[in-house]
Amino acid sequence: MSVLVLSGTGTDVGKTVVAAAVAALALATRQKVAVLKPAQTGVGPDDPGDVGEIVRLAGPLTTRELVRFPHPLAPATAARLAGRPPVRPAEVAGAAVELDRTHDLVIIEGAGGLLVRFDDDGGTIADVAWALGAPVLVVADPGLGTLNATALTTEALRRRGIACAGLVVGAWPRLPDLASRHNLEDLPAVANAVLAGALPAGAGALDRPHFLDVARRSLSPTLGGTFNAGEFAAEQLRAAG
Repeated sequence: MSVLVLSGTGTDVGKTVVAAAVAALALATRQKVAVLKPAQTGVGPDDPGDVGEIVRLAGPLTTRELVRFPHPLAPATAARLAGRPPVRPAEVAGAAVELDRTHDLVIIEGAGGLLVRFDDDGGTIADVAWALGAPVLVVADPGLGTLNATALTTEALRRRGIACAGLVVGAWPRLPDLASRHNLEDLPAVANAVLAGALPAGAGALDRPHFLDVARRSLSPTLGGTFNAGEFAAEQLRAAG
């Protein structure tokens, strides 16, 4: 099974752009890619949502979204307010298994953080990863608080016996402050996980060819490989002038 689960240390940390970057790199090697979004919140019925953004950036791929709700809240809460059934981990895992039969890579993008509830029974994206035996790529924020949030996330993965595919900083600032620069260096040791890359802020506004180029420069070719944080930070500073 070739399933990769993306989860963040919180909301708005850049999971969708990171998912698009991973998908773009896989498509560039002629892999057949599917993106599964278990629950999308805070969008209307005609909004392309996260899966639409991934296709725009990465290129043609299979997408599947299981549920969407208008309220920008945790999926369990959004489902309750909408008076509709929530999505459950078993349903998500089943959809991933189905997609895995016909694709080389299935990317599951969670909603918010690792332990955000899908349903009122406490189902989370961690339950999905555990059921599938899939690794989790953790997307972290570069600023203050990220060391603690990332360490708690990777610790929760270890407690469940879920592999961590690495850490990616989802929106590296154009002019990083002192905290961001040191966080990039400190994250691997604090979280006991490999730093697999850092995408510059604003990458989601790029056109597709430029986005692929940035993804190649910003992420480790294999997520378990090495990523030189110092070289990346220096390159971003040079680009900022």
